[in-house]
Amino acid sequence: MKKALLAALLTALSTAVLADINIGVTVSASGPAASLGIPEKNSFAFLPTTVAGQKINYIILDDASDTTTAVKNTKKLISEHKVDAIVGSTTSPNSLAMIDAAAEGETPMIAMAAAARIVEPMDAKRYWVFKNAQNDPHMATAIVQHMVDNNIKTVAYIGFSDAYGEGWWNEFNKIAELRKLKVLTSERFNRTDTSVTGQILKIMAAKPDAILIGGSGTPAALPQKSLKEKGYKGVIYQTHGIANSDFLRVCGKDCEGTFLPAGPILVAAQLPDSNPVKKVALEYVTKYEAIHGKGSVSTFGAHVWDASLLLGNAIPVALKKAQPGTKEFRKALRDALENTKNVIGAHGVYNMSPTDHLGFDQRARVMVKIENGSWKLIK
Repeated sequence: MKKALLAALLTALSTAVLADINIGVTVSASGPAASLGIPEKNSFAFLPTTVAGQKINYIILDDASDTTTAVKNTKKLISEHKVDAIVGSTTSPNSLAMIDAAAEGETPMIAMAAAARIVEPMDAKRYWVFKNAQNDPHMATAIVQHMVDNNIKTVAYIGFSDAYGEGWWNEFNKIAELRKLKVLTSERFNRTDTSVTGQILKIMAAKPDAILIGGSGTPAALPQKSLKEKGYKGVIYQTHGIANSDFLRVCGKDCEGTFLPAGPILVAAQLPDSNPVKKVALEYVTKYEAIHGKGSVSTFGAHVWDASLLLGNAIPVALKKAQPGTKEFRKALRDALENTKNVIGAHGVYNMSPTDHLGFDQRARVMVKIENGSWKLIK
């Protein structure tokens, strides 16, 4: 009897040791946000397949840039695939929609979208949610500072008519007011729109010194191209949501001279050697471009790289407390993520806490100018 019990115990322990860690992923690999989601999906191809001796499985689903599908994917990954963590989604609306499902499933989630509301204010649901894309207020501050430094007095805004556009409007307007910038008008457009002529004519009638476009991916090119077509001569700013080569391709010559804040990964080779992010960012660039070609890298795929680094730091800590596939492991993984300290990623240095589930400082942003069809670091 004792031998049988001992054998059963050893078998159980052996199975526990060999248990895989399952990471559920939902990204917008199709639909309006595909130019952001495709490089994210591509980046999983060269992530580590083991951490602390445990095999890592990535279960990747496409939410087609749709909030309902993102929520369905999240629920499926938790209920059917029993994942230990969720990575995604690509956009702010999708990520915000997923919070309830992640919290209900008591599964840690790392969003790759910008809206500060994904992790703020901290509450019982956001307790399970982290993010690794720079907050919109963090980036809006950089834009306003650049405007003030360049003697811009009046500005107009046009952004998506969703959580991304509204989040940017709220933060930018608040910061602009504090810095005595006069915001003349604010307009909205849908990601799937094919014309914004009416909104652009209203903006141009106000004669602003500068215009901020609160969009992401290739749809953000539409108002910029319309502004150029109508002869706007002022300064144009975009958000970090356009930091990929597809935007440059679609916007073309109409992008020239545009300013934007971005994660340092976008101009990794131009960073000074003293920047702690440079080495990690260049490692990601090298791996991605080895597969997809020179100039193919974007800031969005690098969010996947950073999610892997955050999980790679947290998993060994969680394994000391519980085994993968259990409620206890998910909780331990959540706790370890919350206690992340000095993890250097391609986007910045992460230092999280119970009240800060992003953990970035000023090292997580740079100002960039589009010049000759490429990104140029503003030093």
